[in-house]
Amino acid sequence: MTQNFAVLILGGTGQVGGAAVAELLAIAECRQVVMVTRKPMVPPSRVRNVVLDTGAEDFAERIAGLAREGLSQGPVSAVSCVGVGAGSARWSEEELKRLEVGVVGAFARGCHDAGIAQFCLLSAVGSSAQSRIRYARVMGMKEDTVRVVGFKRLAIFRPGIIVGNAHTPSWVGWLGALVPGKYGNIDQHILGRSIAAEIALHSGEAGEVSLENAAMKELAAQLDSMS
Repeated sequence: MTQNFAVLILGGTGQVGGAAVAELLAIAECRQVVMVTRKPMVPPSRVRNVVLDTGAEDFAERIAGLAREGLSQGPVSAVSCVGVGAGSARWSEEELKRLEVGVVGAFARGCHDAGIAQFCLLSAVGSSAQSRIRYARVMGMKEDTVRVVGFKRLAIFRPGIIVGNAHTPSWVGWLGALVPGKYGNIDQHILGRSIAAEIALHSGEAGEVSLENAAMKELAAQLDSMS
């Protein structure tokens, strides 16, 4: 397990991001989680809150500065759990792209420019820039944008229906239980734990990995076995 690591996270106040933060803080080797937010929050122990304007021209540069500060104290991994959730249907494609591609892309570039080697990206099942489905198409664009940044280790998390999530209606979770495989249900706490496991156990590895429901459950179980 990686010793004395820190994590820089965007989207940590959301449902999945919050689950990932909680799982990271449960790992003794995690020295700090730095949460970048647009509004101030009262952070728990071992969490540092940094408020930044994600739409500012110097956002990537500010992220790079934060990342360098963290790297001066030891290993740092980066996570993007940015997502619109249930409100995505009310957003235009251009609005989605500004957040999912523009903001996340700038965050990734800042992390990479500072020297962060490992990046974890929350996406969605079926993502492809060529998809006819708007949300899947934007998620695919986001993946492509982060991919070309050139991280040594890129882990893309592509969940199906996220249950235990305030944005997922109960009837959708019930329906998802009937759907097998990658399009079915995954609990947000398992998803968060799989992100924590990727950082704690695989930060020294290279290459790109894409994880769907079954792989995320297996990854989360790796961390369980270390407890």
